[in-house]
Formats: sequence, C-alpha cells, structure tokens
Amino acid sequence: HPGPVAAMGIFNEAAGKADMGKTILYALLIGLPTAVVAGPLFGKYAGDRGPVGLGGPAEQMTAQTKTPPSFAITVFTILLPVLLMLTATTADLALSKENLLRQCADLVGHPSVAMLLALLFSFYSFGFARGFDREQVLKFSNDCLAPVASMLLVVGAGGGFSKVLEHSGVGRAIAGLTEGRQLSPLLLGWLVAALIRIATGSATVAITMAAGIVAPIVASAPGVNLELLVIAMGAGSLILSHVNDGGFWFVKEYFNMTVPQTLKTWTVMETIISVMALILVLLLDLVV
Repeated sequence: HPGPVAAMGIFNEAAGKADMGKTILYALLIGLPTAVVAGPLFGKYAGDRGPVGLGGPAEQMTAQTKTPPSFAITVFTILLPVLLMLTATTADLALSKENLLRQCADLVGHPSVAMLLALLFSFYSFGFARGFDREQVLKFSNDCLAPVASMLLVVGAGGGFSKVLEHSGVGRAIAGLTEGRQLSPLLLGWLVAALIRIATGSATVAITMAAGIVAPIVASAPGVNLELLVIAMGAGSLILSHVNDGGFWFVKEYFNMTVPQTLKTWTVMETIISVMALILVLLLDLVV
C-alpha cells in the first residue's frame, strides 16, 4: 500500500529511520488477531442478524460451478498478485540492480503484470480445473464486464468526491484542531489519520497527511516507536469507510447490497479493524 510506504519516507526524513522489516513484523502480530475478530467472528455475528443475498457476479458463477474450488486454491489465487509483488520487493532488497533474477522479479512483481498473471491463473483454478470449457469461461468473463463497468463508474465518482474534499482544505483544518493537544504520539497519529479519513474518504491521503502533521512532533519527542506509529496511522486511515470512499461503493456494488447493508457490514468491519489495531499497537508499545 502506498500510504504506509510514504509515511515511512516522511519519518525517515524528519524523525529518524523507520525499519520496514520491523513494521511488517509488528503488522503481522497485530493484523492476525485483528483479522480473526473483524473477519469470521464479526462476519458470523452480522450474518446471523441480517443475512445479505448477494446475487452479484461472484454468486452467479458459484451457482453454476461443477466442482467448487478448495479453500487453499481459492486463497492462493487471491493472494497470488500479493505474493508476486512481495517477491519483487524481496529481490530489490537482496539483489543488485544488474542481477537478471531481480529484473525478472521486478517484471512479474509490477502491480499491473501481477494482476494480469493472477487473472490468467484464475481462468485455470476457477474455470478449467473446475470442469468448465473455454466457451463457459469466456461467457463468465463477458458477464462480469457489465457489473465491473458500473462499479468503476461509482468508484470513480466516489474518488472524485474524495478529491473535492481533499482540495477544500479539510486536512489543514483538522491539523489546526490537533495542534497543542497533549496526546501520545501513537494515539495522535491514529486520531489525525482517522479524522482525515472520515472527512476525505481516502486511506492514502489520510496516512500521508497524518504523517506530515505528526512528523515534527515525533522529531522533538525521542523514544517514539516509528514502526508502531506507522501502523497506528494505517489503522486510523481505515476507520468508518462510508459514502465518500470509493471502496465503500465497490463493496456495495460487487456484493449487490444496499447502502444501509453496506454501512452495517463493511463500515462496521473497517471500524473494528481500526480500533482493535490501535489497542494492540498501544499494548505492543509497552513491551517493545
């Protein structure tokens, strides 16, 4: 995600070096329990109280699947582009620029190429391997284009609204509200990112603007764990996804939900992730 990487760059210039490896390690320690609570536990709670009928492109293909894919192959297909991009990042850290292996890893790990390779692999894992022939896979692909087109239009409109709010000076106004507050840098970073996220709808804008606001404070307050601060701001940038967030509309359209249903599920889930991650960041800060 570009937001945390940009935040680390800001901190490296203003307040000392934030270690990428430690940030990933701490994020895994915090992310795993957070994912369990916000995922299956909250999902079961929400599903028992208000089941949502999908009816979207995903369910249409699932209903016609001859042999449902296993959990392992489903997860691998979804994570394939992430794994390819992580491979490229690892190669960049371990190998020289002239190394042929690094150049190949950079090629397949480029986001556009990684997504294309994952798409091609999904034709096999979700199509041919499940007993579909070429015509059926082509039909599924064509049937998905219409819903995706409407999603892109709605997401684009949401992103445009986010940009309007961003350029209206909301971020600067929030920065003024937080000046002079005697708060823990970790809590302050989360709070600033959360306020900007709610106002603009963009997680990337929230974390990068929060980093710029908090960096001078951190520079004058030695002993702040920069890696945990990046995670805290990342958590704040996820809170309360609502109608000014393009991702909100993407989820709504893809799962064929109403706005109230999306608010009760997606928005609440994102808020649980944000708040629980903050709590775990503060607890982890006591022991590292």
